[in-house]
Amino acid sequence: MSNPRIGFVSLGCPKALVDSERIISRLRAEGYDIAQSYAGADAVVVNTCGFLDSARDESLDAIGEAITENGKVIVTGCLGVDEGVIREAHPKVLAVTGPGRFEEVMTAVHAAVPPAPDPFVDLIPPQGIKLTPRHYAYLKISEGCNHRCSFCIIPRLRGNLVSRPAGEVLREAEQLVAAGVKELLVISQDTSAYGVDLRYASSQWRGAEVPARMTELCQALTSLGVWVRLHYVYPYPHVAELIPLMAEGRLLPYMDIPFQHAAPRILKAMKRPAREAETLQQIAAWRSVVPELTLRSTFIVGFPGETEAEFQQLLDWLDEAQLDRVGCFRYEAVTTAAANELPDAVPEAVKDERWHRLMAHQQAISSKRMATRIGSTQPVIIDTVDANGAVGRSRGDAPEIDGQVLFAERGTLSPGDIVTARVLAADEYDLHAEVVT
Repeated sequence: MSNPRIGFVSLGCPKALVDSERIISRLRAEGYDIAQSYAGADAVVVNTCGFLDSARDESLDAIGEAITENGKVIVTGCLGVDEGVIREAHPKVLAVTGPGRFEEVMTAVHAAVPPAPDPFVDLIPPQGIKLTPRHYAYLKISEGCNHRCSFCIIPRLRGNLVSRPAGEVLREAEQLVAAGVKELLVISQDTSAYGVDLRYASSQWRGAEVPARMTELCQALTSLGVWVRLHYVYPYPHVAELIPLMAEGRLLPYMDIPFQHAAPRILKAMKRPAREAETLQQIAAWRSVVPELTLRSTFIVGFPGETEAEFQQLLDWLDEAQLDRVGCFRYEAVTTAAANELPDAVPEAVKDERWHRLMAHQQAISSKRMATRIGSTQPVIIDTVDANGAVGRSRGDAPEIDGQVLFAERGTLSPGDIVTARVLAADEYDLHAEVVT
């Protein structure tokens, strides 16, 4: 008798990907196989995104495709909080659950496709099933967010900040490293706020008490001997405590900080901290200690009321900040977001023009910063190897969102190897290198 098979569609951000991994781990633990096609599945789980209206549309399209191709569909994820929207568009879905509702997903799967218990297949590796390559993994340290940014509905979708105890996070990290993970990517909605809801309460790990606080958590993670990369770091003052860890080579000299804008009035309308000058001082102080620090950020252009002068202020701020990696979004109204009520909407054509102008402006900055790496030697983690060579990432490159290090020769390289490479050339985003050792 063959095992029941579940198809899986995972949409959205890395935090949603971690949710998908947990659900798939539970499915495999109960003897379900994961189908690679709709036709081969007894039912399909669709993990949705609901952050932007365009993401909601993509999720609804994915649900519709799964219903057409398979017929038995269970919906979970951020869009699941709007069950009425899903059922209005697709009344044939079997069940709808919100983000992080793993038990409800499993209950719906059991109802649609009963498990076939078998002690020989009800076993999974201790680190669970991962959707990333074997050598890196996302480590989610909290759910939800306490901020109330006017353009964002994450708190409505995922609730207020709920941090995991430090001991629990560290035990998961240990399991991942034992399974061969070489790089841990720490994620949450607000990594800097980790532990606030727990009042930084300590928990046991390796016979010691570890507070649920970002600094102590990072110190413990760096003892595992793998790359540790931080995402979604708000520039609170205590972030400076991490800089010595980076200077010592224990923590990757990389931070992903969502600045969003630089004009004080726009930041205020976004309900973001309007401390653009202070932030520039922080960046300068960090780089004075860690010159190789890579800073990545995202920005929104065309926010309601944004004037040409305020957009130019953002460009000028980028000239001062000299960020290494920048992503940019055209402002998009999100259903139920407070920003929808703001006056003076920016025309779509203006948003598009400003997006192109910002990306070209930042490309020039990135090109100059990348050129400074030519001739240097630096560690590189290898992601893929084929007949044409190998592709890796430097310490300043996160997977899928940043640049790559390209090798013309594959040699004896394998995915997950960490090598020392000499940079031969650079373009706007990528480096070309050769292996030294």
